[in-house]
Order: sequence, then structure tokens, then C-alpha cells
Amino acid sequence: MTSSFPASTVLGYPRIGPRRELKRALESYWEGRSSREELEDAGRRLRADTWRRLAALGLKGLPSNTFSYYDHVLDTAVLLGAVPERYRRDDDLATYFAMARGADGVAPLRMTKWFDTNYHYIVPEVGPDTAFSLDSRAPVAELREARELGLEIRPVLVGPVTFLLLAQAAPGSPPGFRPIDRLDEVVEVYSELLAELAAEGARWVQIDEPALVADRTEAELDAVAAAYGRLGGLAERPGLFVASYFGDLGDALPVLAATPVEAVGLDLVRGRGPKPGQRPGERDPRWDVLAGTTVVAGVVSGRDVWRVDRERALAALLTVREHAEHVVVSTSCSLLHVPYDVGAETHLDPELRRRLAFADQKVGEVVALAELLAATPEGHVPAPAPEPAPVAPPLPAPSRRSPYPVRAAAQAGHLRLPPLPVTTIGSFPQTGELRRARAALTAGELSEEAYEALVRAEIERVVALQERLGVDVLVHGEPERNDMVQYFAEHLDGFAVTRHGWVQSYGSRCTRPPILYADVKRPEPITVRWARYARSLTDKPVKGMLTGPVTIVAWSFVRDDLPLRDVVFQVADAVREEVGDLEAAGVPVIQVDEPALRELMPLRRRDQDAYLEWAVEAYRRATSAAADHTQIHTHLCYSDADQILAAIDGLDADVTTIESARSRGRILPAVGGFSRGLGPGVYDIHSPRVPTEEEVAESLAEILRVLPVERVWVNPDCGLKTRTYEQVEAALANVVRAAARLRGTVS
Repeated sequence: MTSSFPASTVLGYPRIGPRRELKRALESYWEGRSSREELEDAGRRLRADTWRRLAALGLKGLPSNTFSYYDHVLDTAVLLGAVPERYRRDDDLATYFAMARGADGVAPLRMTKWFDTNYHYIVPEVGPDTAFSLDSRAPVAELREARELGLEIRPVLVGPVTFLLLAQAAPGSPPGFRPIDRLDEVVEVYSELLAELAAEGARWVQIDEPALVADRTEAELDAVAAAYGRLGGLAERPGLFVASYFGDLGDALPVLAATPVEAVGLDLVRGRGPKPGQRPGERDPRWDVLAGTTVVAGVVSGRDVWRVDRERALAALLTVREHAEHVVVSTSCSLLHVPYDVGAETHLDPELRRRLAFADQKVGEVVALAELLAATPEGHVPAPAPEPAPVAPPLPAPSRRSPYPVRAAAQAGHLRLPPLPVTTIGSFPQTGELRRARAALTAGELSEEAYEALVRAEIERVVALQERLGVDVLVHGEPERNDMVQYFAEHLDGFAVTRHGWVQSYGSRCTRPPILYADVKRPEPITVRWARYARSLTDKPVKGMLTGPVTIVAWSFVRDDLPLRDVVFQVADAVREEVGDLEAAGVPVIQVDEPALRELMPLRRRDQDAYLEWAVEAYRRATSAAADHTQIHTHLCYSDADQILAAIDGLDADVTTIESARSRGRILPAVGGFSRGLGPGVYDIHSPRVPTEEEVAESLAEILRVLPVERVWVNPDCGLKTRTYEQVEAALANVVRAAARLRGTVS
């Protein structure tokens, strides 16, 4: 008999440590300054601290197996034995990091965004011959760790359907093969793991299936029914809790409810639930499928930093209780996507801070709502939910630029670039000296004058290096910027920035998303003086570097009292002012990056066209101030951009640079008809390995097979801030030499 599900839980919790302890432990290990034992000790401490903290906050159901040394999808691939042969090493940890970061001349696995978040996951490779087996007992080991602490935990697994839908076909797979075709074999491994977890004393297991909130085919839904019918029918297993998040289950809800799983998780923040405010005794027949099921109701958002509307949340919980056998209060998704504790942000305005809830505060809200739900009598009918605010009419559109052929001719005469021009995406390595200086400036231990002298010296270094290597369009390296979004947030009205609000992006990489809480305005130019200084150091073209409006909003925690489109348009107007000032300062090339364009797209097809329409309009609004002779670049990375090429073309940028090296040219078959300048990346910057000149030349030759030479640019996949100068100089030297070699064959 399955035990009752605890009254309150969360679907996951941050894992980097409140002071980024995991980041420091990983980088120390990678650099050879610490041992494997020290890294594993750090992991054990972080897991134990998390479980103790959640228990101390009053949470009843504690999730486990949410810790990862790099990525939970990669962990699942290792657990299932889905390790491509080229990554296998004598040491299992070396194998793991080879898949994540590359090693010994082998490129890492592809990386892309986790649904519509800024978290990056490692894309597994699955082929018809992948030999699945239970190769990791990490979830079992964590049960033992928690037992030693006197705590009961609930293992969390990436679901078999989501894992296979997110995987890509291994190289050499036959045409038409899909990883989901291997579901039966993967379910067999999950069956073995569930039996071991039951034997170890696990009462419940959480199986995450966020892929079910996107559009799914009838065949895929049949596969869901078969998989969970089989897992639910196991003789020896824990209770099964299938969690969904990031949207509405739609047609997948009755499919799951018809299987033997005991609990289903619903995202009631981004998804739909039964409508509150029904008359007493009235039922919504669409939700009768929940009868006899435990519903883990995600009413506290795991994606934003605003305190929960308690009345609205309670209304949702009471309505679900009218339909389900048992209701558990939870977060809408894992708290992986928010910082740890707003209490650490003592510098924030007290009025703003009272509106905020980070991970610990959200756990407190879950606990309080569970107590409130338990104290509310059965049959209590919630008040009707207020109608949503009407969507505002579109803001007046600014003037358009001339058609691309007119602009291209003006830019060719103005810039006089060679075929296959080489450039970089913008940032150069953020040295330890720069980071220490920035911290000292914030702490008041370094004067503004001394800090700016250091920034100028770094710009001189970057410009001189690019000139020496032979780069054609230079950047200033962005030494003054802590982050491509936070830097702009610090200079725009309407934003607040945190000091300890770190969120994992991938592996050891963390960001501090700004908080966009009010109307956005640009009080003064932000980047102009640094671009002007870089221009004074060289006769070559220098790019001004800006972050686009969609990305600034997507990578911030955004106010929820305005339609998202209106917020993005406010930011676009601020960016347009900056574009105009850069052009007035004589900057001939301006890059406005939109790496989050694909990321922010709704998961359901029915909502995507409307989003892309206003997102493209926001970009064109931001760049509309540029004259024809000013070349506008944009950049996208690690976000399956091949799925939105029509929208990228609609941005009307003169040059688009895009990730391609990490995914081994996956986008190339789709770009043959692209009508503007395009730079598919030839250098994967998220790996420490340096590509050889021959590798870059081969990538360029492949690009030239699908694009005419006059449209091709040569560039890395992304910015260089996470690399060392030694790596950057060697890699860019090879990139420049390869471009020169190919240039000689096509000019």
C-alpha cells in the first residue's frame, strides 16, 4: 500500500550553494588544485545542507537526486548507460566531464536550453544500438546519506519520455530513427531502478515529465500510456509521482490519470487548472479525471521572485480539492531557477524587498499554504478569480530602415571588408584581476578612477591582440561588464540588481538575473564612451555591443503587472536610444544580441506566432535608429535557432552570428536560403579545448557549401569571457589562419 503523500513539497531546490560553493569546488577540481575526494565531499555537504535546510523550514516532502555536478539530464544519460563510446575513460568522473566539456581532442555533447528557461542542459545521444543499463546508483546512495541524517527523502528522476524526446539521434543512426523508439528498453532500466529504490525504503519517487506540456502527437501520448502503465504495474515499487511543469498538460492529463500512477503534478502558475469560483456542488467535467488521484498543485511560482498571491493560490487549491482525492501544495517547478534567500539582499530598497520571495521564502509560502488549506473546511467555495487586465494596444511603431540590398551596398563602401571577415561575438576573458577590481569598487575599496584606468588598459590589450591576430571587425572585449544583462540593468531605471542572487546557467556557470520591477528608462548613454575609446586605438572597424530587449527581459525576473510585450517594448525604446548615440559617436558596426529569442517562445504552437510577431517587432524597434551605412549585427546561441529561422530573418539584422560548432553544424541544412550575412560559429567556446586550424577550415568549407561566400562571416559560437587568454589567442589564431586559407580559394 502506497503511503500518503506529504502535505507540502517542492519539485527541486538550488544546488550551487548559497555562496556558489559548487562552482568553486568544480573549478578547483578541473584546474587540478583539488582531488576527486574533495569534490565529492563538497557535494555531500551541499546535499546534506539542502535537506536540513528544507526540513528546518517546515517542508514535509524533501526532494533528492536534484544535486548534480554539471547537469541533471547528463546525469540521467550516465544513469542509463547512454554514454557514447568516444567519451568513455577509465575514470567515471572523467567520462562524465568529457561529455560535458570535451577532452583529449573530442568535442563535448551539444548543449541547449531547458525548455523556455535560461538553464542549459547537455543533449544526450541515443542510437538504435545504444546499450541501456543501470550504470549509476546515485539515487540509491542519496537515500542512504539522508537516512544517516535521520531524514526521509523522495528521489527525483528525469522521466523516460522527456529524456528520449530531448535526446538527439546518435551519429550514424538510420534515417527516420527517433530516440523515443527506444522507450521500451529505457523503461526496463527505470523498472530496475524503482525496484532498488523500493528495497532501499523509498516511499515515493518523483518522475519529471515536462515534455508533456508541449504539443505531443497521438503516438507520443500512446507511448506515455504504455510507459506508465508498465511502471505503475510493477509489483515492487514506491509510489509514483509524475511531475509536469512550465505549462499545461492538456491532452496528456487524461492519459496520465488513466495509468496506475498515484500522483500527478500540475503547474497552476503557467498552466491551467479547474476554474475557481464555481457554484456550490458544480463540477468541471474536464477535471473529473483527477478523481482518485493525488494532485501535487504547483501554486507557488518556481520561475519568478514575487511573493505569492495567497488568496489566488488558496482558491486554486480549494478548486483542485473539489476534484482530486488528495491535494499537496508545491512549487510550480523546481526552485533551481531562483536564488537562495532574499534575506541576504540587505542593500535592496525595503519596499521592494517586501515584495520578493527567493527559494527559502517560497518554501515558507508552500508550508504556510499547506497549513491554510488543511484549516479550510471541505466544501468551502473560493471567490471567482478576477478577470485578467486587458492587453494594451500596440505602441506606435518607429520608422523602418531601408531594404537590405540598399543597406548592404552602403555598408560595403563604408566598411571595405575582405571576403569571410573574421570577428568575435563581443566579450574577451574576464580575468581574476578584473573581477577582484570590480568587487573592490563595489566594496568602496577601489576608486572609480583606478577602476576605469584598469578597464582602459584591458581594452588596449584586447584591441592590440585582435590587430596582431588579424581579426577584421574588432570588439572592445567588455571588461567593464559583469554580465551582458546585469550591466545594462545597472544603468537603466526600473531595475534592481542583487549581490547574492546567483542562479545556475550550466555546470559552474552562474548568473545574477536583475529584477525588473518598474517602468524602464535610460537616463544617460551606457556603452558609448568605451566604444569610442576602443575606436581611438585602431583604424579597423569596432563593434558597439548591446543586449537586445527580448534577452534583457528573458534573463531578468520581470514584473507581472504588465503584459510581457509592453515590458519588452519599454526596453526596446531604451536600446534604440543607445543605438542612436553609438552611431552619433562614429561606431560603424553595432551588435544587438538576442540569444533568448527562441528561449522565450511559448511551448505550445498555438501561442508561438503571436509571440514571435511582437518579439521581432521589438528588435526592429530597437535597431530602427541606425542609418543605412551602420551595420547591425545580432547573435543567437544554444537555443535550437533552426526552429525559428523565419523570425530571425524577420529581425532584419544585416549580419547574424549563431552557434554551430558545438552542435557540429546542425543548423546548416536549414540556412541555405538565408538572405543576409550569416556567421555559423566555427569555435565552441564552452569547452576549454582549442580547435585546430584544420578543424576550423573544414567547418568553413562545410558552411560555404550551403552559403555564398559574400554572405559568410567567421566567428566563434559565443562570447569568450569564460575562457583564458591562452586558449583564446591560440583558438583565434587558428580561426584567422583558416579564414585566410579559404579566402584564397574563393576570392
